[in-house]
Amino acid sequence: MNVAAKQEIQTIPQQAVSLTPMDMLNQAVERGSSIEIIEKMMGLQERWEANQARKAFDNAMAAAKANMPVILKTNSVSFGQGKTSYKFEDLATIARAIDPVLTEHGLSYRYRTASEPGHVTVTCIISHRDGHSEENSLTATHDNSGGKNSIQALGSSVTYLQRYTLKSALGLASSADTDGNFDDKLSTEQVETLKSLIVEVGADIGRFLKYLKIDALEDLPPSRFKNAVSALEAKRSK
Repeated sequence: MNVAAKQEIQTIPQQAVSLTPMDMLNQAVERGSSIEIIEKMMGLQERWEANQARKAFDNAMAAAKANMPVILKTNSVSFGQGKTSYKFEDLATIARAIDPVLTEHGLSYRYRTASEPGHVTVTCIISHRDGHSEENSLTATHDNSGGKNSIQALGSSVTYLQRYTLKSALGLASSADTDGNFDDKLSTEQVETLKSLIVEVGADIGRFLKYLKIDALEDLPPSRFKNAVSALEAKRSK
């Protein structure tokens, strides 16, 4: 910045310190300031607007988070008896729960997808009406399970990544969060442990299932696994 420009800035009235950059820009234009000064003021205004938009975004996210419902996992997948099974929430379920809250606070979301041979990347973009946005990306291979064709495999992965990028970006919580067989089903190892113990202690599996009030070992809630083991160990000690 040349000497003349510095002197020109110094002549701006002291009350300008309480003005917004736009006020200062308008004042500079009215004073017939140089192009250099106008450009400096425009840059300052742009930075100020970006900072204000970011603050509005953060405030909106905090307010939305306080009112965000827990997402219920109402869909289920099973790969057969003794194999992985889990519950999940589909994208439509998530949207029904969160869209009213986001809209109330001026927030919205959209996706950007990039596909390369063998894998796909989905980016969830959370935007605020004042202009600030933030992104969250995840990459996965194509989901070739269940005999899907190539388009179905790609679509399955995209849908999966859309759900998880959105959940991650918004910090959503899910009830019965059992993806990967964590909460509502025994693991294969736990089922095999019970089967081995039944054989070792000579227990009648039919009577044992009746005692547990279940139709199959796979139906036993994980919270009751230790009790089941203790019951079998007690029979061993008799």
